[in-house]
Amino acid sequence: MEEDYGYLEIRLDELLKKKGLSKNKLSHKAEMNWKQIDNYCTNSITRLDVYVLCKLCTVLGCEIQDLLVFHPPGEE
Repeated sequence: MEEDYGYLEIRLDELLKKKGLSKNKLSHKAEMNWKQIDNYCTNSITRLDVYVLCKLCTVLGCEIQDLLVFHPPGEE
């Protein structure tokens, strides 16, 4: 039986809209592949890369808690 440990929500898409940046512009600024940016925007990432998170926070001028939100077990 699989345990419910909650989940992390990646709010990159929300941050991009707030900052007025496109995925394409972010991929150039952060020197990342567009598809990787898209995967973070759609919460399709299963293993987070700390280096990538640092790049995103630096380029976007945000804190990690702006990018990631933990939802405890049972929370929808």
